[in-house]
Amino acid sequence: MKLTILGCYAATPRTITNPTAQVLEIKNHMFLIDCGEGTQVQLRKHKIKFSKINHIFISHLHGDHFYGLVGLISTFMLLNRENDLHVYGPKGIKEIILLQLRASGSFTGYNLYFHELTSEESEIVFEDEKVVVKTIPLKHRIYANGYLFQEKNIKRKLNLEAVEKYNIDTCYYQKLIYGGDFKLDDESIIPNHELTFDPEPEKSYAFCSDTVYNEAMIPDIQDIDVLYHETTFLDSESHLAEKTMHSTAIQAAKIAKLANVKTLIVGHYSTRYGSIEPFKSEAETIFNNVILGDDGKTIEL
Repeated sequence: MKLTILGCYAATPRTITNPTAQVLEIKNHMFLIDCGEGTQVQLRKHKIKFSKINHIFISHLHGDHFYGLVGLISTFMLLNRENDLHVYGPKGIKEIILLQLRASGSFTGYNLYFHELTSEESEIVFEDEKVVVKTIPLKHRIYANGYLFQEKNIKRKLNLEAVEKYNIDTCYYQKLIYGGDFKLDDESIIPNHELTFDPEPEKSYAFCSDTVYNEAMIPDIQDIDVLYHETTFLDSESHLAEKTMHSTAIQAAKIAKLANVKTLIVGHYSTRYGSIEPFKSEAETIFNNVILGDDGKTIEL
């Protein structure tokens, strides 16, 4: 699982910083999370192949989280994209994007599917045999969701020593790694746990931006591997966090600690600050394992 942060600053794009966008590579999927202005430029800069992005998850309809979407959709068209594209986001996103396409006389030569969200409860929005994606209801000025990405490791590992002991033909290996038992010629059964090892632990990543301090999200992110939680303000501006329904670095760290996550990534910084280092310092007063998110940073999860 690999995370590339394309942009992690709040409000407006600048020559030195970019609004929110991330790419999560997980189980042969490449998911785009939020799509702030300039996202496709960042994709090119970091040599991420556009064609591999088939699912885009938008947290909410504030501009710094989705103003780059219609441009990216149009670029896909110019690149003669053929694969289906799925966009997940709050109700209204379909109307906004299609209006822009119609007004400009544009169209897509590929299938464009919108999955509009309205639920105030966590729900599964995508699932296949390898990955499940759930919403994390956030508390912001408008309807907003974070997203929880979880691996599904159902394949077990062969215990080659045991397999060779019973002289099991390779044609049975597929059955074994998916949990099947093995029947010997005398009809006796060798249980699967004697022939295989448990699969690798399933990794999980949660993206939470934007939200006021909200302990209600804790059950949705309990015990996960990595949490990205917005930290728009430092503690000295906690009054602004409350007013604008954002979080401070200390508040994000409290959520991480209460949820018992392994690693916290901070980001979505207000551009009022000359340095982002204090965000990590403040978060570490509450929670030990903190990564300072920044544009262009790649993190192996």
